[in-house]
Amino acid sequence: MAYQGKKQFQTTYDQSNALFIYIVVAAYLGGKVFFFFENPTYYIRHLSKVFSGNGFVFFGSLLFAIPTMLWFFRKHRIPVLPMLDIMGIVTCIVHGLGRIGCFLSGCCHGKPTDSFLNVVFTNPVCQAEPLNTPLHPTQLYEAGFLFSLMIFLLWLKANKKFDGQVFLTYLIVYSVGRSLLELLRGDEERGYVIQNLVSHSQFISLLVICISGFLYVKLRRKGKLLVP
Repeated sequence: MAYQGKKQFQTTYDQSNALFIYIVVAAYLGGKVFFFFENPTYYIRHLSKVFSGNGFVFFGSLLFAIPTMLWFFRKHRIPVLPMLDIMGIVTCIVHGLGRIGCFLSGCCHGKPTDSFLNVVFTNPVCQAEPLNTPLHPTQLYEAGFLFSLMIFLLWLKANKKFDGQVFLTYLIVYSVGRSLLELLRGDEERGYVIQNLVSHSQFISLLVICISGFLYVKLRRKGKLLVP
């Protein structure tokens, strides 16, 4: 991010460091806010669990980070859409590594399966349930998906037709992939909009796809939507 920003838009390392801090703070708050609203009645009574080391919702982090980036880029007169294209690729890297961390802790685990791709968690301190049972390694599925998406976005960035195309493509493709992966998730505490049918993340994915698709079409027709 720092290298590409400096190379393409003459951003300074101080700006990159400041942006990193702002994004981390926004992502933390967004992840916790969405985590709280997965089960607000429970977390009002157990507020300390909201601010424990565990419990983040990626879409919350993303949806808080996006307006933070827009504000920062405009404040420092950095071209918004081209910089968002870079950030889409960076997000794939960070998120993919984060999913590997989820796998190591057992959170965001999959449903029981007889597939040869299964993984068995045995350590009682991990968050996977049930233990000693073959589960879909959904964390690794998602990490592999994100790294594959990153490679595609790198190609797209070199061949894009308009600024913002890479970032919006990231939002659309990730949301579609996340919706499908949700079908294999086994951590029921993540919550549902429609019980056992549409999870919170699937519902948010649908909204992101609709909004991103609308902006994609508008940008493609006009050439650009946001100005530096």
